[in-house]
Amino acid sequence: MKNKFRLSHRLQNISYSQTIAMSAKARELKNKGYDVINLSLGEPDFTPPNFVLSAAKKAIDEGYHYYTPVSGYFDLKKIICEKFYRDNRLKYTPSQIVVSTGAKQAIMNVLLSLLNKDDEVIIPAPYWVSYLQMVKFCESSPVIIPTMMKDNFKIHPEQLEKAITSKTKLFLFNTPCNPTGSVYSYEELKDLAEVFKKHPKIMILSDEIYEHICYSYKKHTSIAIFPDIYHQVITVNGLSKAFSMTGWRIGYIGAPEWIAQSCDKIQGQMTSCANSIAQRAAITALSAHSNKIEYMVKEFEKRRNLVLDMIKEIDGFQFYKPNGAFYIFPKISYFFGKKLYGKMIKNSDVFSEFLLEKTQVATVSGSAFGDNECLRISYASSEDKIIEAFTRIKKVLN
Repeated sequence: MKNKFRLSHRLQNISYSQTIAMSAKARELKNKGYDVINLSLGEPDFTPPNFVLSAAKKAIDEGYHYYTPVSGYFDLKKIICEKFYRDNRLKYTPSQIVVSTGAKQAIMNVLLSLLNKDDEVIIPAPYWVSYLQMVKFCESSPVIIPTMMKDNFKIHPEQLEKAITSKTKLFLFNTPCNPTGSVYSYEELKDLAEVFKKHPKIMILSDEIYEHICYSYKKHTSIAIFPDIYHQVITVNGLSKAFSMTGWRIGYIGAPEWIAQSCDKIQGQMTSCANSIAQRAAITALSAHSNKIEYMVKEFEKRRNLVLDMIKEIDGFQFYKPNGAFYIFPKISYFFGKKLYGKMIKNSDVFSEFLLEKTQVATVSGSAFGDNECLRISYASSEDKIIEAFTRIKKVLN
């Protein structure tokens, strides 16, 4: 306990990632012989596409074993620019691109580049778990805008305008959204852009890692598409979700050149370059049209529909139909104040722990995402596991 006080205030100000913590608990139970189904992590269960695997093997054979430029191979940055234009109609030059060790590092690079102590960062809730902790690590102040299920967990321009103060430095959000699966439409983003246009000093970090995982009529739109705010936007993306390359750790930004230079500077002192072999494979991955990964998206949509059918049969769950990503975020406050098998359910943390103990199904408490009334369930696992998991949950709760 003594050593805790020798740690920096910055470190003591942040928490462990609850998604990673829950996954660790699930692994621990599995190692003890329990049949645990882990629906806590946002990790696709597919193997990366064969054409990407072949490109990595070729890179090894061709000797790409050494340091690359900090911001990434030039030919990879050119391909990223082409991808941005092809998929998002965004014009970037290689000098505006920085390749990092995953989108998580890309986001941290941006925050460290921009934020000072007590700067305000507006974050719509529910939010991805790390946003809040990253902002706190920078000793800045998160300003949370709560959203409601009836609004598909999306903010209105009036809420945004009300949250802006003289201290606001950054707006941080993702679409499609983790954990809710909500997707902002072109019109909705245009309305938000009208607000930002009046505040040209506020930067916008748009995390678009789930870009290709959109369902039905929904189509992803990048907020940087609006010319009046293009120079305020940092667009973050990566290969973890759409290409099932989570462990390859390739993320990237398209940003104003002064931001890109700053991220290059920070990364040069932190980790240097991203993995050289993964970068070569990324060239092949990002050169491919999105129809090359459509089979995965179709499978995620099939799983989503399965989850929607099964969750309807569980008493006490309220839910919204997600249009993107691979999560469902049901409201479970019906159970608060009730005793289940002798355990008093006080909040979503206790409910998530109860499910793990009683059903051996790992989920993540909504409190980790800024909404204590909900629970995040990932459907990035196989159909068999999803069916078994929801069958167990239904048996215990009904």
